[in-house]
Amino acid sequence: MAVVRFHLVSTLSPKDVLGVLTDFGPSRAEAWPTIDNEHFEVHDLGDTWAEVTEGTAAAWERARYEWEPGGDTVTITTLDSKLFGAGGGWVFRMTPEADGTRIDVELTRQPSTLKGKMLAALLPLAAPPSLRKSFAGPLQAR
Repeated sequence: MAVVRFHLVSTLSPKDVLGVLTDFGPSRAEAWPTIDNEHFEVHDLGDTWAEVTEGTAAAWERARYEWEPGGDTVTITTLDSKLFGAGGGWVFRMTPEADGTRIDVELTRQPSTLKGKMLAALLPLAAPPSLRKSFAGPLQAR
């Protein structure tokens, strides 16, 4: 199992960060550089959860998002993935900081293929800078 931890500092409020992370509208693929329209589908959506497939042809996953309105955590559990097995996922924790929000991110991957195992071994070294960059735009992080 690979675990990656990093943080961002956003100019958005915690409430606004929560809104960006849990907005599953048609503009989601435009806002997030790691999602394309062909690999974005909302399967089901509730007030505090969503089940979606998102990603690209190279790397997609079906996941269940869970959060509390006004809460400080979004948990994303991987249900299926092109590269990794079920289990694992993402945890985003928001903490107010000065005039913005600190976002602590934890990514856990359960590799299920040889390619996934090779990628998982590289994640702790290579992932934080590229993930910070891909999240910076949608989360307005500096």
